[in-house]
Amino acid sequence: MKKRIYNPIFPLDEYVPDGEPHVFGDRVYLYGSHDKENGDRFCMLDYTVWSAPVDDLSDWTCHGVTYKKTQDKRATKDKTPDYYAPDCVKGNDGRYYLYYAAMGPNVHPFGPMSVAVSDKPEGPFEYLGDIRYKDGTPVLKYMTNDPAVINDNGRIWLYYGWGLGRDFSNKALKPLYNFVLSKLLKRPLKEIKQTKPCILDCAVVEMENDMITVKGEPKAVLASKTSAKKGTELYNHAFYEAPSIRKIGDTYYLVYSSGENNELAYATSKYPDKDFEYRGVIVSNSDLGLNDNKQPKNNSGTIHGGIENINGQWYVFYHRCTNNTDFSRQACAEPIEIGADGSIKMVEVTTQGLNGKPLEAKGKYPAAICCQLYNPNIKRVRGNGNVEKYPCVTFDGQDRIVHICHGGTVVKYKYFNFDGCVKLSVTARGEGMLKIFGKQIAVNSATWKKYSVDCTKRGVDELVMEVTKGKIDLLEIEFV
Repeated sequence: MKKRIYNPIFPLDEYVPDGEPHVFGDRVYLYGSHDKENGDRFCMLDYTVWSAPVDDLSDWTCHGVTYKKTQDKRATKDKTPDYYAPDCVKGNDGRYYLYYAAMGPNVHPFGPMSVAVSDKPEGPFEYLGDIRYKDGTPVLKYMTNDPAVINDNGRIWLYYGWGLGRDFSNKALKPLYNFVLSKLLKRPLKEIKQTKPCILDCAVVEMENDMITVKGEPKAVLASKTSAKKGTELYNHAFYEAPSIRKIGDTYYLVYSSGENNELAYATSKYPDKDFEYRGVIVSNSDLGLNDNKQPKNNSGTIHGGIENINGQWYVFYHRCTNNTDFSRQACAEPIEIGADGSIKMVEVTTQGLNGKPLEAKGKYPAAICCQLYNPNIKRVRGNGNVEKYPCVTFDGQDRIVHICHGGTVVKYKYFNFDGCVKLSVTARGEGMLKIFGKQIAVNSATWKKYSVDCTKRGVDELVMEVTKGKIDLLEIEFV
């Protein structure tokens, strides 16, 4: 019997953002960075790899630690780098190459990208070296961030880069860039001395068969806000970070995080290294822009992911933000459709995710799998980590919970099949009023207590709960 699968994909105490899905053989592998629960910066943990059979996306296996931070050449006895978003490709020699950028407070930012290698797609991986020119010097042109790689019938193309969400003059770029880095890396501004040119676009370069040496000079392939033409669709959804590359038929799809910093957009071309044109948005982790929606329906924050065809169905993998911070992100996925014209229609964020159909309103589910959590009366400020200021999914000891700190907060789950459901019970604590199926329930308990209400829904629908008053935590929902 298949397990139940929903978003987030992995256990609620696992934080694997920046997911790149790849099918190797009869399994799909998800490569991502690794956040620490309620961490204070990005990507604090060693790499891990998860995989599932292509015919059963409910059966995910964790392959443990697959590449340790101590294996990178920048690691010392006392300090190790943080591994940012990786990608993996099968080389022409049949081995698997993991490309990554080592950053964080213990290393200089935007140094050389690196590659590790394994005989198996799940690893473990061993350090191979830094990406370099033929003379051995490191590749530092453009911002060496978020590598993505593709084996295009034997030709290996490496994409990478970083941009800005706003347009700035060239004169302002260097000091602004240094200021951003000082905040990101939690280091004094005087220690941030960026001397190489600030070229803020997505870059591409072809690799030699050794998978570590570039064949030529990297070049821009997709514009950021600083170089996109104003008034164009690309300018409004310009490249920011997180490139991901796929080839579908004779068309290259470059998926990326735009300057909106909550959406995965995409551009297409008939060539791997030129002529990419903006096509649209695939998903926003807060449903911004979906059907012209302007209200963040979840904790809006960084996004990174890719698309993959798994057993005949295309999916987009992305991550959601938890704990009211950008530093605790969890893997999610949604099915997508690619039209006859090559377009991808924007999809909504759901709870059902990889299930492929609505979840059955039977048995127990964690409350923390809600796909929408917002208060329309509160203007959010991203990534401040203050769980008492905004509603969020967070943790409390061994429990991952929905923490609601203000009346008016909406919690949604999409979608359930309510046929046969008689009652819904919610395990909650706190003091306030909880509205479900139009009925107000008084919650008044310092410890977890179950509250029940008759189920009045039938067929496929969303489950909506609203805290109309007070401060309430949610642990679990149960359908009877």
